[in-house]
Amino acid sequence: METLNDKLAGKELVLEYPCNWCYKVIASEEEALKGAIKEVIEDREHKLTHSNNSKTGKYVSMNLDLLVHNEDDRKFIYDALKKHQDIKMVL
Repeated sequence: METLNDKLAGKELVLEYPCNWCYKVIASEEEALKGAIKEVIEDREHKLTHSNNSKTGKYVSMNLDLLVHNEDDRKFIYDALKKHQDIKMVL
């Protein structure tokens, strides 16, 4: 039986830019996460909302919504968030 992932395999995401994009950002502490996001996106307009806490309270996740101007911009933000020492994961 063919799954959705099978159908999507090898297909590229096609977006019309500029567009709004949401990154889910996960870190150990909310304040550190907020600081890391501020360092990466600086003064760009954005919306940051709480998403979830892990059952043990070890991790917090937040949704970062902002306007991305093109594919390079979207990937740059993703990579910069992913490389930041206070961020555990970016989805």
